[in-house]
Amino acid sequence: MSELRVTLVQTSLFWHDARANRRHFAAVIDGLTAATDVVVLPEMFASGFSMAPHRCAETMDGATIGWMREIAAKHNIAVCGSLAIGEDGSFFNRFVFMPPDGAHQCYDKRHLYAQAGEDSAYKSGSERIVIRYRGWRICPMICYDLRFPAWCRHSGGIDLLVFVASWPDARRQHWRSLLRARAIENQCYVVGVNRVGDDANGYKYVGDSAVYEYSGERVVELESEPRIATVTLDYMAQAAYRRRLPFLQDADEFAFIHTKK
Repeated sequence: MSELRVTLVQTSLFWHDARANRRHFAAVIDGLTAATDVVVLPEMFASGFSMAPHRCAETMDGATIGWMREIAAKHNIAVCGSLAIGEDGSFFNRFVFMPPDGAHQCYDKRHLYAQAGEDSAYKSGSERIVIRYRGWRICPMICYDLRFPAWCRHSGGIDLLVFVASWPDARRQHWRSLLRARAIENQCYVVGVNRVGDDANGYKYVGDSAVYEYSGERVVELESEPRIATVTLDYMAQAAYRRRLPFLQDADEFAFIHTKK
């Protein structure tokens, strides 16, 4: 499949109210007027960016995962975003990619935001994943991961980086600049979906959800209001750009050594 249609959902969230958030996102997806292949929701879309997972975390057989499975099958799309998950006595900020057939894949956030206490509330992930969907190689990331280029670097092994976020307005310029940088250094499309509104932690979010292409050029930016946008990504155009400017073949090789803090 040479093209991939991706829908960005930039919205506010109901605090610690998964049922209300599911109802809201179901209405959004039911009301889409443009055909799409992938719908991207923000970080912790079921609860907001909560540091109280004992109050809001679900399980992998819980209501929100079931809802994602139903929505994906109903619309023949993939639905993705992160949520708080409890598993084996720990909590994770987990990105879930749910395709129409229900064979979901997961990524646990590697870089936890210590200034908000995320490193105390959740357990860090240690593995990157690459999702193959409709001919595309997609790498999921979550919010603070964006600041760490080595973790995001794939040297040609992916076609699309997806960042879901609760990125505060105080550092909105960092968000914009780093999304563009990740696209340039990987020569791949980058999709970043951030929320808007306020939360119970006192953080304000102004969105700036965006798509950047492999050259670093902006495809779309949603600015600061609740908005939904669908963009079409062109695999062949990206491949041609990489052949014309084969920078990735000169990239430094490195390996990750995971150590527990």
